[in-house]
Amino acid sequence: MPMIGRRLSGLGYPSFKNKLTRSHASAPLEDELQSALESNENLLSPLEEAQSLKSKDMEVMKERFSKLLLGEDMSGGGKGVPSALALSNAITNLAASVFSEHKKLEPMPPGMKERWRKEIDWLLAVTDQIVEFAPSKQCKNGVTFEIMTTRQRNDLHMNIPALRKLDGMLLECLENFKDQNEFSYMSKNATDAQKAKNKRNEDKWWVPTPKVPPNGLSDVSRKWLQFQKDSVNQVHKAAMAINAQILSEMEIPESYIEALPKNGKASLGDMIYKNITIEYFDPDYFLSSIDLSSEHKILDLKNRIEASIVIWRRKMTAKDGKSSWGSGVSLEKRELFEERLETILLILKHKFPGISQSSLDISKIEYNKDVGHSVLESYSRILESLAFTVMSRIEDVQHADETSRNPSIRKVERKGYSFRESPSIVIERFPNAKEEVEKINSEEAPTSMTLLDFMGWQMDQEEAEQKKEAQEDISNGKKKIPSMVPQKKFSYMDR
Repeated sequence: MPMIGRRLSGLGYPSFKNKLTRSHASAPLEDELQSALESNENLLSPLEEAQSLKSKDMEVMKERFSKLLLGEDMSGGGKGVPSALALSNAITNLAASVFSEHKKLEPMPPGMKERWRKEIDWLLAVTDQIVEFAPSKQCKNGVTFEIMTTRQRNDLHMNIPALRKLDGMLLECLENFKDQNEFSYMSKNATDAQKAKNKRNEDKWWVPTPKVPPNGLSDVSRKWLQFQKDSVNQVHKAAMAINAQILSEMEIPESYIEALPKNGKASLGDMIYKNITIEYFDPDYFLSSIDLSSEHKILDLKNRIEASIVIWRRKMTAKDGKSSWGSGVSLEKRELFEERLETILLILKHKFPGISQSSLDISKIEYNKDVGHSVLESYSRILESLAFTVMSRIEDVQHADETSRNPSIRKVERKGYSFRESPSIVIERFPNAKEEVEKINSEEAPTSMTLLDFMGWQMDQEEAEQKKEAQEDISNGKKKIPSMVPQKKFSYMDR
């Protein structure tokens, strides 16, 4: 503003803030300068703007941590929840407020992304103060001796960086969709008939309906979309494994144990109990005999199985050796039956990853006192949920593409959770958290890339394979004979 004032004074104007007269300028110029003066007085300098943003961040931070200290009891009467649960709820509520309105495959708004990264850093900062003692060697005056030093707790030191990386990979995957222009989403004003053509799940009416070209996506876009889905699936598996590991380490609350039936048979019911204890057990046959047509029925089965496992484990470790199985059942058979139930649980977790939490998981989260476990569990849970949502949106586009390329294809009704429509699953064990994260870190192919990057990477891969085959032929001294049989073109999914 002083510089503008000096320039105007040099032109004959007495002062920038004084009222301009018509003798110094024409009326249009006077009005323009007067409006410039008013707008200039309302502008903040970069330093003032930065200080204003910092002040707003401080106010938000004070509000967040005040609620944590009060245990969400704003009356201050000491009736709040424990710190662990308050922090878990804060992370869950933050994710809901940031990601709940993001329903399309597109980059997150810059403001929302910045808010997420800033506020999740605030909440994760608590874990920097959770430490444990570790022996360390120190040399002084030529003498080496051991002392105890503090360091971040080992489970937090291992899992927090891994979860941060999974978080960044998910946001980067959404960012990659900014360059694609082959599919879009129908407007809210579209007719029900138009939406029904490409809609994959009629129950989720709030999910936007994707729209693809009449002949479907191009081959490159189809492969790139599958590549993105595979990348997000790796993130989902790693987050799910970390979450399952943390939940398994949490103590089972006494209130949950007191509410359990007296024996495992009463928890399972006669039919399930009979199918579990038969001599030849087949998980696929067992699940085909159970009604899994709704989320409520799946969750009920999961609750029954988890309750029975808790009952049997407590009875097997009891000193008196009393058990509801009776005296004719050996310890080996008890372990066998428990292993069968765990197999069923494993299949359910893989088959229905978006299912709600069981009663046991909810009880553990509610009564957990370990703040570190609460942070890891809530952070991994929301990343698992976000990854599952992104995969579902990708599958919606793939379904629309399949429908456009094959109009005569019979649309499979996807209401409910019918297990019989899906192929049987062979699962050896639940994914290990450490192994899944290491697998992502050691991937040869980039875990996330735009459509243009994918096209270049695919060409490089094909050239590398051709060079490798040529070198092998030269080293073996063999001349490659062209095949008269036309080669089958495998799709990306076949690979």
